[in-house]
Order: sequence, then C-alpha cells, then structure tokens
Amino acid sequence: MRIAVDAVGGDHGVVVVVAGAVAGARRHGVGLVLTGPEEAVRAALVGTDAAGVEVVVRDAPETIGMDEHPAQAVRRKPRSSIGVALEAVKAGEAGAMVSAGNSGAAMAAALLVLGRIPGIDRPAIAAPLPSRRGRTLVLDLGAVTDPKPHHLVQFARMGTVYAREVLGVAAPTVGLLANGEEATKGNLLVQETHPLLAAAEGIDFRGNVEGKDIPNGVVDVVVTDGFTGNVALKVAEGVAGFVGETIRAEITGSPLRKLAAALLRPAFRAARAKLDYAETGGAALLGVSGVVVIAHGRSNETAIANAVGVAVRGARGDVAAEIAAALRSPASGLGQ
Repeated sequence: MRIAVDAVGGDHGVVVVVAGAVAGARRHGVGLVLTGPEEAVRAALVGTDAAGVEVVVRDAPETIGMDEHPAQAVRRKPRSSIGVALEAVKAGEAGAMVSAGNSGAAMAAALLVLGRIPGIDRPAIAAPLPSRRGRTLVLDLGAVTDPKPHHLVQFARMGTVYAREVLGVAAPTVGLLANGEEATKGNLLVQETHPLLAAAEGIDFRGNVEGKDIPNGVVDVVVTDGFTGNVALKVAEGVAGFVGETIRAEITGSPLRKLAAALLRPAFRAARAKLDYAETGGAALLGVSGVVVIAHGRSNETAIANAVGVAVRGARGDVAAEIAAALRSPASGLGQ
C-alpha cells in the first residue's frame, strides 16, 4: 500500500514534509506517492534517507496557498498538489491521502474528486484529543460551521465507526457537546439534535457533555458543529502550550528546581507527548469516499510522520467502506 502526501503543503516547506512522510512510511511499512513540483520534491528526497521506502513522485506544478478561496482554487488549479494526491487515491494508486496545506481546499477537492459516501450530506473533520482515558474523538472540527440536526446524527454514526475501526474502541459511546448535561440545555441546534440522537439505533448516546468532559474522557466520541469544535480545538492547543511553557519557566527558576527537573525529565517528556498536537498527527475527513487526513499547517516532521500513520490505519480499517456499510444497515434508520 502507498500513501499519497501533498509534499508542498504546510508552513515548513517541502523538505520537512518529505522527511516526515518518509519516516512515517518506513515506520508503518508502506510506500509513498509524493505530489508537488517534481524538481522540488526530488531535491528534497536527495537530502532524505529514503532507503527501503518505495517512493513515487507525481508532478503537480500548481500549489494552493493558505490564503486562497478553497473551492475557487480547486477549480482554477486542477494540477495542484492536493488534487493530484487525491487523484492517486481515486485511481487506486494510493490507499489514503495526507495534506498539511489549505484544509478547506483539501475538503473541497476531496468532495470533487472522491465524492460523498451515500447517505452523508456533509463531511466532518474528526480528531482524537487527549483525555484521562487516552483519547476522545471530537467532530466536527471545522468542516461544517452551521450544520442541521440530522447532520450531527450523521457525524455521530461516522464517529462511532471511526472510533471502532481506527481507534480500537470496541463499543464507542457518544455525547453531544452542550453548555450543561441536562437535556434542556444548549442552543436550538443542540436541543433539536438531542432527541434525534437519543432515538437513533446503532448509536450509544449518553446525553449532553460539557467542554470539561472532553479531557476527562466521559465518552469516546463528542459531536458538535464545526464552529464550536474548531474553537474547542484551538483552546485545547492554546492551553496545552500555556501549561507547558508555565511549567518550563517555573522549574528552571532556580538551581534547585533545575536539579529536580533533571530527575523528572522522563515524566515531563511523557506528559508533553500526551499534549503535543504533533503526536496526534492529523484529523480525518469523514464522509468522503476515501481516506483523507488533514494535518496541522505548522506540522513538523514528527507530525507528518504521525499523519501518515493515521492515514495507514484509516486505509487498513477501510473506514469509508465501513461508514457506508453502517449507513446501509437498517439500524441507521436510512434504509437500504
């Protein structure tokens, strides 16, 4: 199996993306399809030890910038690195695609090239966030900022499949993000979605959950709209960074503290790994007919390598097919 990687997406440039992609491919025993301006990609490979990794380079002379309008750019640049990577997935040359570039463009191109899974009206971006129980899958993280109640039910179904097939949760539980645990809490969207989730077969709905319940791991899957989910994600990233910097400043404030910190360095490293976005790797775009992983724009080599791992697990779990099968099941309420 190969993973297609948009080699020119991300803030750190082609060299970092290529090095991370090769590291991830080697770790998971897969090949790569690297897309981008061929000369730049091959130059990056020269400085990377790719021994033992099958690498195919596909020339993609066009690049979609982070400031470009996603849908317009996708139509205007059919030979973009994002588009060529998705074409590799569609053609069966790659089992999944990874991009740290323009996330809106990745979503728009995925819908254009791969299409939606039958029964899914809107895609959703899903990523596992750190929790006391390990990870809590949250969706949507920005794909649909103003969804309808039935879209959130679809998100819950997709999240359930992803948590089971990729995260290894045998019987995922689902919560609806609100400003209180009571069924009467929340805005109009939450109040209208709650009874739909409660009545939905095939979803182990545990009711409303609050923001604090995400890191506490109260449920396995948390469903929300893309605006709220994206804000929650950015707050979590900011808090993790603030806590890390605060601890670092305090433990280096005196020679005695520095000595104590040296003894506790392994514990600090383990804690940092749990909170570091780079360890998550990337978020899955669920609802399209293929495996698409959207990595953080500032992804370093570690993050790209882990994003490749997310793509490999999604491809091996055949997530898109599993979601389609779940929606065809009579228990989904959507019929055959």
